[in-house]
Amino acid sequence: MHHDRPVGELLRMWRHRRGLTQLDLAIQADVSARHVSFVETGRTIPSSAMVLHLAEHLAIPLRERNHLLVAAGHAPIFRQRPLEDPDLAGARDILEQIVRGHEPYPALVVDRRWNLVLANRSLGVFLDGVDEALLTPPVNMMRLGLHPEGFAPRLLNLQQVRGFLLTRLARQVAQTGDPELSALHEELLSYGPAGELSPLDPADLALPIRIRHRGVELCFVNTITTFGAAFDITLNEIAVEAYFPANPQTAHHLQTHPSQTPNNPTPPITETTNHTTKATTPQKAPPGGEPRPEVSPGPW
Repeated sequence: MHHDRPVGELLRMWRHRRGLTQLDLAIQADVSARHVSFVETGRTIPSSAMVLHLAEHLAIPLRERNHLLVAAGHAPIFRQRPLEDPDLAGARDILEQIVRGHEPYPALVVDRRWNLVLANRSLGVFLDGVDEALLTPPVNMMRLGLHPEGFAPRLLNLQQVRGFLLTRLARQVAQTGDPELSALHEELLSYGPAGELSPLDPADLALPIRIRHRGVELCFVNTITTFGAAFDITLNEIAVEAYFPANPQTAHHLQTHPSQTPNNPTPPITETTNHTTKATTPQKAPPGGEPRPEVSPGPW
């Protein structure tokens, strides 16, 4: 992602992506517009502290902050370790507790590109009838939700969900500039246009996900939990999606009919790493950060 460019050009690119002028950024970061101009044109090489300061006000992802530091001649400071790294055992334990503890309702963990990392047994509600090719790791939840061979045919409000998902993914592409997310967005558009967002029912608390499961109509709303103030890139980019019953009928059905995918039961916890899936065992260690919940504007 243009990592061979000078730090000034990279900062200008991110500033333009955020729709800010040099003066806007200067005011937000409490520095002079002259200094911002000098940094962007290469007349001044910013210190590592200034790089991080400007990056914070531009809401630049941690992995890209490392690239900015290197471009400015400094060492990267944010580590990126796989989730199974012993140093992340505490954080992994937290994730496993969240998804397990959410049963009998679906919960899963995804990375920055919506690839499945962890899930509980109840994810079978969404996996039922899905083409096995879509379940080959890495399993992409955006693709799984909108692909004609995924669970899109069982979504009773597909157009509404599609509109929210595609809009959300387009916004993420604009914010990150990630070429793989851009390619994913183009792929999902090929399955059907976003269309116009249908009016929401005033009685709905959030976007409902209405899905038919074994002859029963289920309705969910979901939340997203992320690690607050994570300094590891892996943890910073992970999100937990928890699905809650939106009506008593859905709650009763899931409580009395534990979900399993026919002929291919979903294991209690699965972890997808480097395109392989394996069972994980909880580890006890100090957490790497505290998750913070927020209501999602849409599923996934």
